[in-house]
Amino acid sequence: MSPELAQTLTLVARISILVFVVGSMFALGLSLTMPQIVQPLKDRRRVALALLANFVLVPAIAYGILLVIPMDEGVRIGLILLATAAGAPFLPKLAEVARGDIAFSVGLMLLLMVGTIVYLPLVLPYMLQGVEVNAAKIAQSLVILMMIPLALGLFLRARFEGLARKWQSPIVKLSNLALVLLTMLLVVLNFKNILSMIGMEGVGVVLFLVGALLAGLVLGGRSVAVRNVMGLGTGQRNISAALVVAGQNFDDPKILVTLVVTAIVGLLILMPVAAWLGKRS
Repeated sequence: MSPELAQTLTLVARISILVFVVGSMFALGLSLTMPQIVQPLKDRRRVALALLANFVLVPAIAYGILLVIPMDEGVRIGLILLATAAGAPFLPKLAEVARGDIAFSVGLMLLLMVGTIVYLPLVLPYMLQGVEVNAAKIAQSLVILMMIPLALGLFLRARFEGLARKWQSPIVKLSNLALVLLTMLLVVLNFKNILSMIGMEGVGVVLFLVGALLAGLVLGGRSVAVRNVMGLGTGQRNISAALVVAGQNFDDPKILVTLVVTAIVGLLILMPVAAWLGKRS
C-alpha cells in the first residue's frame, strides 16, 4: 500500500470515529426521557456498588494483568483506556437478552457515561506513567463529542418527541455504518498488528473482559435481574469514549486496533453469557 493511500484511509478512519461517537450519543439522547434515566438510580447503595465495580475494581484488574503479562505499549494503553471508560450504549440490548432490569440498565449506562467523562481525564495520567497525557484536552474532547450530542438529543426528545423519533433510526444506522467502516479500515491498515495480538496479549484481553464481568456480578446484589445488568454493564466497556481519547490524543495505531479487537471479542463473550443468564433467570 502506498503511503498516500494509507494516509487517506487513516483520515477516513478518524472521520469514522467522529461520526460513530457523535451519532451514537445523539441517537441515544433521542431515545431516552429523563424519568427513564433518573428513576432507577434512586437506590444509592446500588449506585455506589456500580461505581465501585467500574471505576475501582476494573482498573485494578487491568493494572494487575499488565503487571503479569508483558504487552506492547499500544496494547497497554488501549487496555487502560477501556479500563477507565465505562457505560457502553449497547447495555440495554444485552440486558434484554439476559432478562435483566431494563430500566436499571438505562440508568446505569447514563450514570457510567457521565462518570467516565469526569473520571477518565483525572485517572488516566496516573495509570499511564511515562506517557504524556493532557487531561484537560481529554476532558474537552469527551464533553464536545459525547456530552453535548447526548444533551442535545435529550433536549430534542423532551421538546420535540415526534421529530426525535423520526431522526433516531436513521442516525443509529449512520453511526453503525461508521463503526463497520472503521473496523474494516483498521483491519486493512493494521492487519499485522491484529495478528500480533494472537498470543499472550490476546489472553490478557480475554482475562480483562472476564474479570470485569465477574466484578460486576459479584457486586450485583441479590436480585437476579439487577445482578445480570451489573455484570454485563461492567464487562462491556465504553468503546466510544476510548476511541475519542485514542483518536484525539495518541498516534500509535495499535491503540485503536486494541480497542476495536477488544470490543469485538467482548461482544463474542458477552452475548452468549447474556443468553445463558437469561435462560437461568
